[in-house]
Amino acid sequence: MGKIKTLNKWANTHSYYPLDVLRIALGAFLFMKGVHFVSNSELLVELIKPMDNYAGSMIMAHYVAASHLVGGLLITFGLLTRWAIIVQIPVLIGAILINFMGEFNATNFLLASITLLVCVFFMFYGSGKHSADYYFKMQQ
Repeated sequence: MGKIKTLNKWANTHSYYPLDVLRIALGAFLFMKGVHFVSNSELLVELIKPMDNYAGSMIMAHYVAASHLVGGLLITFGLLTRWAIIVQIPVLIGAILINFMGEFNATNFLLASITLLVCVFFMFYGSGKHSADYYFKMQQ
């Protein structure tokens, strides 16, 4: 817990607008991917087809859409950012692995890899100074 507090202090003193814009863009991107998966559920089922042999493939499809929708909104507003990103990481690792199990799509692989790297960054950095987390913390 002490390590997280020191990371939060560092993040709050080194808060920059471009990082806040990057966090908001990441959240908006994940939310739009969630909307895309909900509106095109056939596409999501087709993407998960290489994992059909494993149990729970339909649960996985619902988890992906819901985590992108809710997590994207939370990340955009900077509310419970680390928790929302922890929920996103298995989905993004799965998106990277699906490329190796099925047809390799370089665009999807690159997009999932960059998104995973940005999520890992914000998992350590936090939501920053211009977020709902910081606002609520200052209200105490």
